[in-house]
Amino acid sequence: MNAHIKKVYVPMTETGFYILLCLKEPSHGYGIVQRVKELTCGDIILAPGTMYGSLSKMEKDGLIRFVKEEDKRKIYVITELGREVLEIEMKRIERLYENMKEMR
Repeated sequence: MNAHIKKVYVPMTETGFYILLCLKEPSHGYGIVQRVKELTCGDIILAPGTMYGSLSKMEKDGLIRFVKEEDKRKIYVITELGREVLEIEMKRIERLYENMKEMR
């Protein structure tokens, strides 16, 4: 992973984290918005501008890739680089959680 990717994506925003997490399965932007809303019990609702801006940037940076178009919706999936970034972030979150539990 190059320094630019690490600098931009680690640590991740909640938006970036949930996009990569959701794209472990192929999906389109609206599907991601709905899945994030479901996963967070409505606490996080991704705005269209945020969602599509993030998808565009992540595709340009190689974290996700366009797979196909269905009913005029672009379907994306996470790449190997995206999986690597997501794994780093998940380990960081796990460490934070463990540290929090120890300090209670």
